[in-house]
Amino acid sequence: MASEYGFWLICCLFSILLLYCLFELHYFLRMCLCVFLARFVKRKCHILETTTVSGICLTNDIDTLLYHMNNARYLRELDFARVDFYERTNLYRTIVAKGGSVFQGAATIRYRRFIRPFRRFKIASRIIYWDDQSVFMEHRFIRPSDQFIHCIAICRQRIVDCSAEDVMNELLSPKTAQLQASRNTLSSTVTLDHAIASTNVDQDMAENGQVHTKMKPDMPPEIQKWIEYNDLSSKNLRPTC
Repeated sequence: MASEYGFWLICCLFSILLLYCLFELHYFLRMCLCVFLARFVKRKCHILETTTVSGICLTNDIDTLLYHMNNARYLRELDFARVDFYERTNLYRTIVAKGGSVFQGAATIRYRRFIRPFRRFKIASRIIYWDDQSVFMEHRFIRPSDQFIHCIAICRQRIVDCSAEDVMNELLSPKTAQLQASRNTLSSTVTLDHAIASTNVDQDMAENGQVHTKMKPDMPPEIQKWIEYNDLSSKNLRPTC
């Protein structure tokens, strides 16, 4: 009997080792945890609200002999920040309900200061602009102790098979905004009113508490230049492939 238990234990250990060799298993496990927390534990957020996720630089995140977070790890950490934002704002569900899908079309990142091993950070994510095809998100890596911004990234989330404008209009509709507000807990320190007041969107609160969107944010200058660069890059690549 003991030998049988030992055999199955060795099989389980070998299977786990094989999974780690073939896949980055802890990445998928952490992604599942992020989805679970965003869907069932954390409060729902308005589409124009800023969401945050926490992280820590571990030994498997550091660069070779440089003793700070590897540059590529920043982009991987954005996966967890995005899935948290998608779930808490219902952005992904709305896209799927309209028959569409979303993928990352472009990203730019600017590093300001190292994140050292075993140092905590948080990623603040928000939508800063959208057009008919894409949603543009800003992600900031922030040091919790003094709010210093270690790094800032801009990502273009390309929406296909449906209109990004239609998706955003649905999430900004009074009915949707009121539903999101009703799901927030009374103990939450960030209310829907505060989220709306802190955005660049020209909005007002009606007497019945509903949100009426007058206009979306103006295109930030850096986004305009970035879109121009991406368009030029696409034109240069088309003749070669």
